[in-house]
Amino acid sequence: MDLSQHMNRITGDDAIIWREGRLYLLDQRRLPAEVNFLELNSAAETARAITDMVVRGAPAIGITAAYGVVLAGANAFRASAARWQAAIRDDIEHLGRSRPTAVNLFWALKRMEALLAELPADRDPSDALLQEAIAIHQADIRANRHMGELGASLIGAGSGVITHCNAGALATGGYGTALGVIRSAHKRGLIREVLADETRPWLQGARLTAWELLQDQIPVTLLADGAAAHRMAQGGIDWIIVGSDRIAANGDVANKIGTYGLAVAAKHHGVQVMVAAPTSTIDMELAGGSEIPIEVRGEEELLGCGGRQVAAKGAGVWNPVFDVTPNELIDAIVTERGVVTSPNRKKMENLMANRPESP
Repeated sequence: MDLSQHMNRITGDDAIIWREGRLYLLDQRRLPAEVNFLELNSAAETARAITDMVVRGAPAIGITAAYGVVLAGANAFRASAARWQAAIRDDIEHLGRSRPTAVNLFWALKRMEALLAELPADRDPSDALLQEAIAIHQADIRANRHMGELGASLIGAGSGVITHCNAGALATGGYGTALGVIRSAHKRGLIREVLADETRPWLQGARLTAWELLQDQIPVTLLADGAAAHRMAQGGIDWIIVGSDRIAANGDVANKIGTYGLAVAAKHHGVQVMVAAPTSTIDMELAGGSEIPIEVRGEEELLGCGGRQVAAKGAGVWNPVFDVTPNELIDAIVTERGVVTSPNRKKMENLMANRPESP
């Protein structure tokens, strides 16, 4: 598919595209310098794209994996109409190994597997799988827009906010979680200033969040990660607004490395912390954040930058790409089902049971 004629109109909302039996992903590794789409034709290619950070962000990973199952079903049935069910199981397992921390990946795969269990063994599953993947994708966009409005309702006029990593349209099916809140609040005229941490080592804040906000004509000021606490000390920062890759049953939150330190600094400076994430990110099977698997990636991500070695040769590397922020440092978790303030296990259980929090 030739997307070149649309390049001048591409935004984060266009990052995941299904067209004519193929999956196209906006290659986030090459933003903002280059807008380029990768064409994917198999579950293996989809899993590799997730692992290699072509697509990232928990909701976007889940949606991408769902489309990966569609590709797996079509290819398996084409290869053997009699044995497609066995082949697709292998592909789903492959997709499940692509990123360990983002629970939306496993949520989406379980949903696709539940549909597969209902499909007849002698029919092509492609259409049914595609409709389910599209439903997951569209539901995420609706959820993000609703979260945006709920989160914006917590923000006072003239607020300054800091965000970390990228929790925008690029990280979701569209509109974004944390950036969805910021977009909605900006439309209401509530936000005076947006600051984005650069977010090492992949620089999602510098490359992706700044790009998305500028695409929406929302002014943004970039901070080195280590400058956030000093900026809070200057005053005028009212909220830290971030997304999440997994939330435990007690409201502990796993998000991009650096979020925990940001929340500690926020508590010291009297700045509130908001986490915006769909309920598919909540893992009620994990009691607390200590049980969340934290992905540790390769040493080359810290030793170099832009393809060049920058670290002293021989230095050891520890590269966890997520950390866990305890619930006591979080003022509000915003989901499509509602808002949980000062989260704890009981409040999270009420949210998941659709029992709204008392005012």
